[in-house]
Amino acid sequence: MIDFKPTHSVVPSHPVAIRRTLHAIAAFEAIKGLAAFAAVVGVLDLMHHDVRHLAMELIGRFHLNPEAHYPSVVLHYANLLPGANLHSLFLLASGYIAARLLESYGLWNDYAWGEWLGALSGGIYIPFEFNHLLHRPALITGLVLVGNIFLVAFLTVQLWRRHHPANNQIA
Repeated sequence: MIDFKPTHSVVPSHPVAIRRTLHAIAAFEAIKGLAAFAAVVGVLDLMHHDVRHLAMELIGRFHLNPEAHYPSVVLHYANLLPGANLHSLFLLASGYIAARLLESYGLWNDYAWGEWLGALSGGIYIPFEFNHLLHRPALITGLVLVGNIFLVAFLTVQLWRRHHPANNQIA
């Protein structure tokens, strides 16, 4: 009988490699959560200023053309910010931050629920990232998609290994 087991895998199977990968993912998720927190604090601080004036000063400081694409996008959102529904924005951001930090904690401490949360929350983005890559192909978009697919695949394999411990022997 022929054994079709692969001799190696893209997903690490050594316990130390698995732990390091989980810690790296956990650290990345924590950084995303903390960055979102910093962004919320920044937006809340901007609410007490003339955002359009600050945007124009920033564009002028870097000698950018306000009619160019990116500066005009900054001005567009600077105009929208004063009328934004802060309550909804705060609730949405709080949920995102809590999910990222909870996932980070679960992955760092090797909890199955952390792997579930990571696989599900990462998997939600894949169709949107793929669609974005189709409509606006760019290297960074492709790298983000591949990285997210790897993350979801890694966490899914970890969950499978938890559920099937007899199949975890290294050949």
